[in-house]
Amino acid sequence: MSQASWTKQGETLSLKNASKEFGLEESEIKEAINTEKLQYKVNYAHGNPYFKLLRKEVVALVLELRGEIFLEIQKIDFKIKTATKGINSFKRKLSSLEKEKALLIQQKTSLLMGD
Repeated sequence: MSQASWTKQGETLSLKNASKEFGLEESEIKEAINTEKLQYKVNYAHGNPYFKLLRKEVVALVLELRGEIFLEIQKIDFKIKTATKGINSFKRKLSSLEKEKALLIQQKTSLLMGD
């Protein structure tokens, strides 16, 4: 595997994100690391170490352990979760903007009425 794969955006992911995105147990990923099915690098975020994995190798592991249908279902589930998070974020932002608008209209009305 080329060194470029480790630095390209989207080509790597953390052990925890691999577990979430692909539905694998962390113990399964660690076992694959120990048996050298997965390469890893140790990175640090805010002083805390984490395993960085190559996405292609994680996909190959999922295919080996669970099969193609499981992988496709996991991809769809992950996209659904991502879409739901985005929708909920926009709902919160919309609610905040609606409150701000109502407050501004109230302030404008108060000024026009001469309170």
